[in-house]
Amino acid sequence: MFSGLIDFLQTTGFTQLTWKMPVMWGVSGVLLWLAVRKRFEPLLLVPIAFGALVANLPTRGIYTDATFTVESRAIIEPAQTDTATTAAPDAELQRNRIERIEGGLYDFIAQGIRLEIFPPLIFLGVGALTDFGPLIAMPRTLLLGAVAQLGLFMTFMGANLLGFTAKQSASIGIIGGADGPTAIFLANKLAPELLGAVAVAAYSYMALVPLIQPPIMRLLTTKKERVIRMHSLRVVSKLEKLLFALVVMIVCVLLVPAASPLIVMLMLGNFLRECAVTERLVKASQNEIINVLTIFLGTSVGLTMAAETFLAPATLKIILLGVVAFAFSTAGGVLCAKLMNALSPNNPVNPLIGSAGVSAVPMAARVSQTEGQKYDKGNHLLMHAMGPNVAGVIGTAIAAGYFLSTLGR
Repeated sequence: MFSGLIDFLQTTGFTQLTWKMPVMWGVSGVLLWLAVRKRFEPLLLVPIAFGALVANLPTRGIYTDATFTVESRAIIEPAQTDTATTAAPDAELQRNRIERIEGGLYDFIAQGIRLEIFPPLIFLGVGALTDFGPLIAMPRTLLLGAVAQLGLFMTFMGANLLGFTAKQSASIGIIGGADGPTAIFLANKLAPELLGAVAVAAYSYMALVPLIQPPIMRLLTTKKERVIRMHSLRVVSKLEKLLFALVVMIVCVLLVPAASPLIVMLMLGNFLRECAVTERLVKASQNEIINVLTIFLGTSVGLTMAAETFLAPATLKIILLGVVAFAFSTAGGVLCAKLMNALSPNNPVNPLIGSAGVSAVPMAARVSQTEGQKYDKGNHLLMHAMGPNVAGVIGTAIAAGYFLSTLGR
């Protein structure tokens, strides 16, 4: 009887538990608390946290990281002769082939990341959800999105000094753009061994924008600057928006062809939105497509957070460098706005919108709005902040294309 009980216990998952697993349960719990209780981007954090919890359970049939194998029996070909009459007919060919594909559920779902399908399709949804009108109405905010990429390149150099290779450093630096799909796209090409850590850091910091950015924004601005009221934006015509999508796509693809999958899908989604004749496609891009992909992508990212890899020193370094990248990107946008005010005092920009130059759309823009209204409840910065915010999306994709063009050989 006791031997039977012992045999049963050995088939359970309790025998596979390690001390690191409960630690990761705690990490997952914190992420779920931030998502559910504090409402910090629950659409991102809930799938990631749930996937991280599952990754640290002794599951079966979920994720095995198995290789796909194909077993084939010998193929008997007809002998080659000089006369056509001796050629064996097709019936004599023996092509008995056995194919076997092994793996768990997420071995297959996660192929959307490894095969670079999910990130461009996410960009399709982002484009369909994004209004480029504020950027077109105030083109100078493009500079805020460009300068906000400062954190990417500074972290790239810092990671290189810490012993990471150039390709690994680029994959870590892109975290500063606060753009999960772009970070996954770049890491998958340059440093697939860091994909899990980079993806987790990028998506976690995207979700934690309301915690990370405000202290930096307050540190770099004065109370007088925070209450600056900006001029109302002009109305942008439909034709301008359509031409913008086409022209930006052409210019970016010519400039950095390596970023084509991201840029093309972003502008396709936006063109569908603005042309006003593809309502069904726009709704699908904005809802069903991006929602399903968010679930699959988030849980796939979370499943990379197994204790053995996530608690490793290299992973912790990447997470720390991600904070540095994000901080410098936020600071770069704010300081660029202050410089613009010094050069053009008659048409000031509220420096708080500079922090939206990172491409966490629309979270970073909402943070600018919330922070501005703490000092002036009647100051509406959201639409102004959307300019640098969407510029940051384009800027991060271009930066990723630059890294791919120079390092992806």
